[in-house]
Amino acid sequence: MFPRVNHLILSYWLRVAILILTIIISLFSSGMKAESQQHQSIGEFFTKSKHTNNWALLVCSSRYWFNYRHVANVLSMYRSVKRLGIPDSRIILMLADDMPCNARNVRPGTVFNNANHHINVYGNDIEVDYRGYEVTVKNFIRLLTGRVEKGTPRSKQLLTDEESNILIYLTGHGGDGFLKFQDSEEITSIELADAFEQMWQKRRYNEILLITETCQAESMGQKIYSPNILAVGSSKVGEDSLSHHGDPTIGVYVIDRYTFHALEFLENININSTKSLAAFLAVCPKRSCLSTVTVRKDLYRRDPVKVPLVDFFGSLPKVRLMPNLKQEDAVKIPNIIEKGKEFQLYPPKEQIEEPLSFINQYELFS
Repeated sequence: MFPRVNHLILSYWLRVAILILTIIISLFSSGMKAESQQHQSIGEFFTKSKHTNNWALLVCSSRYWFNYRHVANVLSMYRSVKRLGIPDSRIILMLADDMPCNARNVRPGTVFNNANHHINVYGNDIEVDYRGYEVTVKNFIRLLTGRVEKGTPRSKQLLTDEESNILIYLTGHGGDGFLKFQDSEEITSIELADAFEQMWQKRRYNEILLITETCQAESMGQKIYSPNILAVGSSKVGEDSLSHHGDPTIGVYVIDRYTFHALEFLENININSTKSLAAFLAVCPKRSCLSTVTVRKDLYRRDPVKVPLVDFFGSLPKVRLMPNLKQEDAVKIPNIIEKGKEFQLYPPKEQIEEPLSFINQYELFS
């Protein structure tokens, strides 16, 4: 016979067991929640950019009149990044040939990226930093690594630091693992990769977006091994990168396909755009480019879907708010006045002349 169990004692220990189990479950849930929050905060840490300034390095490495489109490519990209806020002081522009002054140019002083001549992308306020025979592999590598020759003016230096995001755009003739310069020399994908590694070791960048518009462009990003670099190529290895359309008045093609569609996308955004980098990476499907646009993302720490496009194509000014600004201070600081808790331009924005105008240059070629 088993001893009779006191029901009061059994009820007491049952309540104790339930309480202990409740505490264990609560602690476990709290731990899981904390771990989830930790993972989320880590994810947010790698999603947000820590950069404080944006730079653009735009290179056309081709010579001769029949390569007119390459000059139009790089000048169009120059116009876009400048319109989106990157100042000339943070844009390095390299042109291997001077198409505006070429004897075959029926409209001297101009370069058009459209057969309808909607926009002169050479413009009136262009600043070319390296021109003609200054556009060499040596100068390009020196520019990236900061090893410029003594006496090089600051306007011809890439004065970046570990908080700089850099857009690098290369256009010209290339092949499997190389890009030609001046039809006389070439930079290899290995040399480019080593230059990027020097930049990383010397803390000369935060992130790099490399865009290559050449034949077999994918190969220029294949040897890169430094972190925080996203490489885009207008064609994969074994494919040509094709031109879009020609201008019968000058007898040459005026823009390449990938750049045409990239600019069509950029023309529809402004500095306050919420478009993501992922949206830009999808601008030219194969049915439009007739080549396969490639993107190498394994070295890039952030998800392009969560990266604002203006992290590379826009400016990042440092703004210091002045909440105690009074009306009489407008004499000392003529471009700002106080209006409640908001600030507006002084004189009013509608009286300020826009330096660049918006023109739909692609409507006839969509």
